[in-house]
Amino acid sequence: MSEHRLSSVELDAATLPAATAEIEHERRVAIFDLVEKNSFEPAGADGGPYALKLSLLDGRLVFDIAGPEFARAHGLSLNPLNKVVKDYIAICDSYFEALRGTSPSQIEAVDMGRRGLHNEGAELLKARLDGKIAVDHETARRLFTLVTALYRRG
Repeated sequence: MSEHRLSSVELDAATLPAATAEIEHERRVAIFDLVEKNSFEPAGADGGPYALKLSLLDGRLVFDIAGPEFARAHGLSLNPLNKVVKDYIAICDSYFEALRGTSPSQIEAVDMGRRGLHNEGAELLKARLDGKIAVDHETARRLFTLVTALYRRG
């Protein structure tokens, strides 16, 4: 039996918002990190590895999954994720601003908030995938990073 993991992740550029070079870089790094180490088990699949294509369609994040003798798509409404993603993007912006000239204690405080929101987003995403795709906490964190990068516009 094959491992339950992602071997590739593709973004459907036709359905994603336009991005700057910086945002494109964020997306590539998020994909690299996700593929490098993950635990990804679609319900009903005997084994992977799996190829994942992410797209945005009618306000839904679509997970199109293909593996050996397995193919399925799942759509998740983005509405439950909107607030935590927007808050996470805002605190990341604050974090990068703090790195440019604030005290170490202020940087640490913003970073703690950033990590807390990242964990909150990962747990929310994991809960939204429950019954469809089983992921561990670290995979959920990496997926949340990618989802956040998809939200960012150029």
